Amino acid sequence: MSKKIGLYIGGRRFDVDVEDDFAKFLEHQMSKDFNIEGNNDLKLLLQAYVRKNHELYIQEQKIEEITKKIDTL
Repeated sequence: MSKKIGLYIGGRRFDVDVEDDFAKFLEHQMSKDFNIEGNNDLKLLLQAYVRKNHELYIQEQKIEEITKKIDTL
């Protein structure tokens, strides 16, 4: 089953369909990055994109560290 999540960016509404189990997680994350109740400008969208990619970068670095530690065992 899927759920529709919407966000206003630059005065336009954008909707995405996501699976129910992912929807709660996504809604929570989006509420941290965006104004869920109102409009968001493009600068805010770019900042959120960069922030999430930085989080992904840090996560991958940690995974590599753990993988190297496991390989040395």
